[in-house]
Amino acid sequence: MLLPDNSTVLIVGAGPAGLTAALSLIHHGCRDFVIVDAMVEGQNISRAITIHSATIEALASINAADGLLSRAIIGKSIRITSRDSHIFEAKFDPLKKHSAHPYALFAPQNVTELVLGQKLQSLGIRVQRPHRVIGMKQNENDPRITDVSFDDGQVIRARYIIGADGARSIIRTISGIGFSDPEGPNLSNHTLSQMVIADVTFEPEPVGPLTIEGHLNGIVSSGSIFLLTPFGNHFNDELTRDGKPITKSIFRVGCAIPVNNGEPPHAPSKDYIQNLVDTYGPACITSDLSLNPTPVKIDQLVWSSRFRTHSAIADRTFTRFGAAIFLVGDAAHIHSPAGGQGMNLAIRDAVFLSEAVTKHIQASAENIDVDDTILQEFAEARHARALEIIGFTKNLLKLASLTYDPYAWWMPFSRASVRDLILRILGRFDFVQSRVAWGLGGLGRR
Repeated sequence: MLLPDNSTVLIVGAGPAGLTAALSLIHHGCRDFVIVDAMVEGQNISRAITIHSATIEALASINAADGLLSRAIIGKSIRITSRDSHIFEAKFDPLKKHSAHPYALFAPQNVTELVLGQKLQSLGIRVQRPHRVIGMKQNENDPRITDVSFDDGQVIRARYIIGADGARSIIRTISGIGFSDPEGPNLSNHTLSQMVIADVTFEPEPVGPLTIEGHLNGIVSSGSIFLLTPFGNHFNDELTRDGKPITKSIFRVGCAIPVNNGEPPHAPSKDYIQNLVDTYGPACITSDLSLNPTPVKIDQLVWSSRFRTHSAIADRTFTRFGAAIFLVGDAAHIHSPAGGQGMNLAIRDAVFLSEAVTKHIQASAENIDVDDTILQEFAEARHARALEIIGFTKNLLKLASLTYDPYAWWMPFSRASVRDLILRILGRFDFVQSRVAWGLGGLGRR
């Protein structure tokens, strides 16, 4: 497909951050942009599943929330349990004092991308595919323009470039921006340094409190945490792969893999996931008769993947490379999935970035010598916010990684058992519920 020779804004990457940036540009009055993606079509995989209250507010501010509100599962709480007993529940209902959206939304990332993409199409904009960026250089005639070249030989001259092209961002690399953990290299032997996630169905379908829709469940055990989120039949069509119909309820499962178990496979098999369920999962979904009087087994493995829980942040999220270059989403920062903050930060960054860009475009139209203060202030504020989120998720990960091994021979209780006891006690107080919901919902970190 032919690309235009010139564009005020070029968005590279059509994941949640790139699509949101496009929607926000339109909302703020800018339609002179092109959004490209290297893939032929969006990935038909789940990945991130949680959209928090502050993110729903940000999307609503650009009239882009309605589709997700009608499509997603309304999330009521995040629960922490052991394999057979309740520990703590962070309910979102207390947020009604602070937000018009006192809940989370649960939906596979490909559904989020589909809904945002459909909204963009309804506004007359399509993602241009497949177009992979292979180079950038400053324009010879205008020092404020960058010539962006693609693998098919086409070139776009742009004044603003938004790199929303993922953790291996070509925009970041060509711009010479560093990308590393703010606290230094991660330790590869961190207890929860590697995880596996999958979408599965069970036979027979499990029953019990943890299988009720609207809740994300974290099951803690020594050296691991297991995640379970029921999707019901809400996303069966969108998650269908290879033409195999899905008729049963789908569950998202995830599990931290202890480092002494070795590195998990790239696409874990059904048997591999079943072993994790039986070893670390809640009693209601295991095939272990000693734990579950009605044993269940994985029936269909819809999708699976692995990832690491490392953190990294770009040295800066705004630079000049001729054009004004911005990074959003995984191109700008990655971190632990604890608390489901990653995609949320990416979407909010994209909403606020496009507002800053349109303000700068308008200021430039009035004054040809306008400086980059608007852009720099935005970049510094969002960089600081990303550092906060990285710290927040690291603390959650440390809390989850405590083990049930005795602290010492003379002290027969463990750090994890103390954590569980404190959480059980604190969970009885409404103000604790409210503070936890506030932290997870992102309302203090917009």
